[in-house]
Amino acid sequence: AYLFSGVKNADEIIANKKKTSSLGISAPNKDTVVVKLNRPIAYFKVLMAYPLFGPQNEKVVKKYGKKYATKAQYQVYSGPFKIKGWNGTNDTWSFVKNNNYWDKKVVRLNKINYQVVKSNNTGYQMYQQGKLDLTPLSSEQVKNLKSNKDFTSYPYSLVRFLMYNFKSKNPTNNKALNNRNIRLALSLSIDRDIVTNKVLGNGSTLPTGFVANDLASDPKTGIDFAKQQKVKNTVDYNPTLAKKYWKKGMQEIGAKKLTFDLLSSNDESDSDQLTQYLQSQWTKELKGLKVNVTNVPDKSTTSRAQNGDFDIYLSHWGGDFNDPMTFMQIPMTGTSYNYGKWSNSSYDSLVRSAQNRDANNTSKRWQDLVNAAKIVNRDQAITPIYQQTTAYLQNKRVKGIIHNTAGTQWNYKYASVDNK
Repeated sequence: AYLFSGVKNADEIIANKKKTSSLGISAPNKDTVVVKLNRPIAYFKVLMAYPLFGPQNEKVVKKYGKKYATKAQYQVYSGPFKIKGWNGTNDTWSFVKNNNYWDKKVVRLNKINYQVVKSNNTGYQMYQQGKLDLTPLSSEQVKNLKSNKDFTSYPYSLVRFLMYNFKSKNPTNNKALNNRNIRLALSLSIDRDIVTNKVLGNGSTLPTGFVANDLASDPKTGIDFAKQQKVKNTVDYNPTLAKKYWKKGMQEIGAKKLTFDLLSSNDESDSDQLTQYLQSQWTKELKGLKVNVTNVPDKSTTSRAQNGDFDIYLSHWGGDFNDPMTFMQIPMTGTSYNYGKWSNSSYDSLVRSAQNRDANNTSKRWQDLVNAAKIVNRDQAITPIYQQTTAYLQNKRVKGIIHNTAGTQWNYKYASVDNK
């Protein structure tokens, strides 16, 4: 819901202060949607390409009521394909060409079959048998299949990072996690080269800060935002400096030993390897630290994170649209995804300036965001570990797939299959 912020009355509706009928979005006729804003939104155009803002057909929504969108037949389709054979829970379905699509003449595929595969090994076997044309690979498979002619990789603006609990229920840990030197020590102890090349080995890349690379560029110079947000000695591997910060931080909080609980979701394919690496690396480099790992299903992880039931949370965020703001809303005071409850008035003020006062001044807005990102990175309020790249085997006969680095990943409008 936070993505609607800036649309007239949206914030008040989210806060239960106004009725949904007062939202500044209307359809004066069957071909027009009007959106009224209460402040300029610099990234408004790219936001409109996000599926959340796809206009709904009121007639269809009312016709199906509670059933709407629960199965393939309870939806209406305006894109190049329609969904067929999806009953809400099954593991196979299809996209079939939509003959009512306005640009149907350029759509070359008649059908795309989808199959949910529970393990990467099963996916690989099905690929070998010619039952799949595209399948993701695990880190282990990547090491063996890098030289395969069908090997390909798709980057995405998803950053894996650590969130610290700034309101920890454990008084000692609360002091520790609120100590910048301790957070810097934890970050500088991580060898991200080892993480990306050996622990994962799937082509994932090193982050410069908590905002993803290749997401947005400086409108004046074309320089990647990620380069501009970088703060020296924050995400580099520097065990000597880490030990120095650790010693200083432990003295400041008056502790000789610490035990942290590291929370992560075991539904994420890399969680086991990553948490094991962090546990062994931190206990090796930082004297007096013990790390307990809690790997639980995604639902439990989210519930624990929302309740502040963690010390350090191995989380992630993928960009919804191509603007730094998609990441920069997370650490703001009071944001629902700010599970660690970090709060910094200078950060909030800069992001608000970018959203309001400087929204129509391109260079000022950009500088507000760069300065704000530097606060998070300097403080290590969020510690980035890597930026995701997913490796796949893709049949050479499949051409023209568009993969976006933010928002909706896959676009098959121009895809085709060469059967020669």
